[in-house]
Amino acid sequence: MEMASRALYSSRHRMLKKWDDFEDILEERRRSSDLRYALRCYTPSLYKGLVPCKASMLKTIVLQSDHLQYVIKQVSLESGDSSECVTEEASLILDEMAHRLQLSTIRFFAFTLSKAFKRLFRSVCVNEEGIQRLQQAVQEHPVVLLPSHRSYMDFLMMSYLLYTYDLPLPVIAAGMDFMSMKFVGEMLRMSGAFFIRRSFGGDKLYWAVFSEYVKTMLRNGYAPIEFFLEGTRSRTCKSLTPKTGLLNIVMEPFFKGELFDVNLVPVSISYERILEETLYARELLGVPKPKESTSGLLKARRILSEDYGSMHVYFGHPVSVRSLAEGKINRSQYNLLPRYIPQKPRTDTHEFLNDAAFRLVRIQEENMVLKPWVLIATLLLQNPDGLDLSSLTEQTDWLRHLALAFGAFLDWPDHAACSEVISCSLALHRHLLIVSAGHVQLNVTEALQVDTTPEEAVFHRAVVVLSCASYRNQILHVFLRPALLAVAMQSANSNSKDDIYNCFSFLRNMFSNEFILCPGDSVQDFEEACYLLMKRGVLQVLEHEIVMSASGHSTLAFLCAVLDPFLQGYQVVCRYLCEETNENLTEKEFIPAVRNFALKLILAGRLKCYEALSSDLQKNTLAALLRLKAVRKVKVGDQVALKVNKIAVNSLEDTLGGKIPNQEARPRSTVVIHVHGESLEGQTKLNCLH
Repeated sequence: MEMASRALYSSRHRMLKKWDDFEDILEERRRSSDLRYALRCYTPSLYKGLVPCKASMLKTIVLQSDHLQYVIKQVSLESGDSSECVTEEASLILDEMAHRLQLSTIRFFAFTLSKAFKRLFRSVCVNEEGIQRLQQAVQEHPVVLLPSHRSYMDFLMMSYLLYTYDLPLPVIAAGMDFMSMKFVGEMLRMSGAFFIRRSFGGDKLYWAVFSEYVKTMLRNGYAPIEFFLEGTRSRTCKSLTPKTGLLNIVMEPFFKGELFDVNLVPVSISYERILEETLYARELLGVPKPKESTSGLLKARRILSEDYGSMHVYFGHPVSVRSLAEGKINRSQYNLLPRYIPQKPRTDTHEFLNDAAFRLVRIQEENMVLKPWVLIATLLLQNPDGLDLSSLTEQTDWLRHLALAFGAFLDWPDHAACSEVISCSLALHRHLLIVSAGHVQLNVTEALQVDTTPEEAVFHRAVVVLSCASYRNQILHVFLRPALLAVAMQSANSNSKDDIYNCFSFLRNMFSNEFILCPGDSVQDFEEACYLLMKRGVLQVLEHEIVMSASGHSTLAFLCAVLDPFLQGYQVVCRYLCEETNENLTEKEFIPAVRNFALKLILAGRLKCYEALSSDLQKNTLAALLRLKAVRKVKVGDQVALKVNKIAVNSLEDTLGGKIPNQEARPRSTVVIHVHGESLEGQTKLNCLH
């Protein structure tokens, strides 16, 4: 309990300091010439004062490295090709991959992006202390920038900011998709992007070229290296489970004693309105992602006439790899072989990388600046029939205080009336809403034609719901642990602390693919949730019992409703696997089949949760069931089939439905939510399917 208390106090103390340091960088851009800005003197501080080598020299260093020469000989022996042929192949891989960073291209982007950002955003706010810390860090040790990833705009904004603040421009890991964009792909390459394939398979040579290329830039202090821990853009705006491949590459020079330290800098980028909002919702409903193309980019120019509100970028404290690894990694193991011989990471290294990746993404989450709209979106999703404006104002104010008490980093205008703040947010997101006669609800009916089919109507409603959910998801990390505790208390049907913890631990394990929950932190998360709810007067935590206080109903009911769409979505997948699945269901068929099953339930009136149609939620459910061994993957010919243990899946569905295994199902209960004296009656929906 003390640990959670100290962590929370530290987090809140940091939060109170953050607001002193934000600067709107567009303010200066609106007052002065964009051309002068683009052509200004650019003199960044460099790592140990070193002058970076040219891109052509970098290629030579990589090709002549002991590591790559060793792998070339191995591949030559295994394939029977001559070393010269394999070396030529490695050279071609490098040509395909390597950046060609040119200051002239950066200046072109600085000019054009200034024009675009001023039209898209009201403000772009950056924490100045974070910039000052980064200016110091780049001179001391090689730096790796780890931004959150919610939009294509992220990497453009990162380079723009570093240029603005006279910091070394980063080299950025980008997917090969961008190479299909004529002209634009090469422009990105000349602005610092290096391109990597989405998957390497067992291509030993490609992996060796790629890893040596990154490590050479890191060892030489060539430039800050930038990549996204999540691997891809989050279509749901929840943080994704981090990938550890690139993280291992940038840490390895420290493990092998080639570098004294590496600074990892988590960066949190938050948007008041997301550019790809509707596109993401459609992708989650099975509409194929548009292929990156120059023509597509030109067609997207219409977004320049839209208002996307404000944007915040928070540069976190540099995280020392040396400090992270202290007491966790035995670096002497790397001395047993010459440094150039590739070694597979040991189990303890894998665990360290995974733990470090999760904690870095948690830092990203905690430093996300949240706008009032995320609170409003959360309430509107919980009230699909809408709310009167007065009630919405009252409940938003209540939720604002709850979020702040839980440590949310909330950008709420000083000295502004709550009604005024809400009015501004509703105006910015009016495309998702119907506001009529003082009543606000999601726009799930407008624009439907007379001849619209029931399936098309469901699709339209789902797009709006999933778009709105992408904003609610931005604040989930604030409520997650208390919400898990609230659902655990409801499911346990007991005041016993042990029973509640067991339910909490089960839910945490079940949702560990859905949310960022650090491995091994179950007890700490439970204690943090208890502390937060005790502090709000929601619970009393005794030695062996957890008891809800008389005033705790409204908070616990709200928290249960936060997790409700996920509980329902997971139950839908379990129900499908128990009732509808056939013996030969392939992994490729799984998502469309579950989506059709959920659609039938919605059309039949048996399910009201449109989020159950989300492919992201369905994939995460399958990942959880595979991890819990309720489903197995079996190779059948050239396909991967899913073998379902229906007893295990049915048991998990029962538990998610608020039932304890080996006990009778609990009836659906009615809860009364009291917000500032008003009584709002609703039903818990843990047993969602009839």
